[in-house]
Amino acid sequence: MNVDEFTAAHEPTESDDAFQLENSYTLDVTVDGTVPAKAGTMVAYTGDLSFTGKSSAEGGVTGFLKEAATNEGTPIMEVEGRGHLFLADDEKKVQLLDLDAGESVTVNGEDVLAFDPALDYSITSIDSLAGAFAGGFTNVALEGPGTVALTTHADPVVVEPPVTTDPSATVAWSGTSPDVSVNKNLSDLVGQESGERFQMAFEGDGFVVVQPCEEFA
Repeated sequence: MNVDEFTAAHEPTESDDAFQLENSYTLDVTVDGTVPAKAGTMVAYTGDLSFTGKSSAEGGVTGFLKEAATNEGTPIMEVEGRGHLFLADDEKKVQLLDLDAGESVTVNGEDVLAFDPALDYSITSIDSLAGAFAGGFTNVALEGPGTVALTTHADPVVVEPPVTTDPSATVAWSGTSPDVSVNKNLSDLVGQESGERFQMAFEGDGFVVVQPCEEFA
């Protein structure tokens, strides 16, 4: 295609939505005030925007971090101003989830890309998993109304409980909470003992989102 065709095919989409997918991997956020987003995911922006990193362990969006020096948790930046913010995270697919009032979802902190600042949220961790993975295992519990953008390696699968998942492949869950257990008898493909393996067992109603990738492996 020529230059005009190329630019026309890939130019940003005009939309009234605050969160707009430009393609499978890039999110366009209309910023008018403040928006929390995962640090390091800005690929471009237009307008007058400023970016503030968060490094404290307590309160607000700072709850995404334990300590900057530990590399645990998910660093979050606060984007402030007016303009368009383009976000992408390591070629992961962007998934938009619109929560109605009273609806909630818990997302692995590594898989949160951005969310509506109007959402109620809290930062949680599963004690039995927090020290088991190099990147930590911080979760973000969000309640609507509002939009949350999460990311997945390739296309996710949404499964209804009862289901048991690998924590490294677990992206999000709603209407259910995991019970963490350890299976010491799992072996790898060549028959050698693999050691302790964590599993997340979900019961009851709701859904669980998993991806075809062990993110913390």
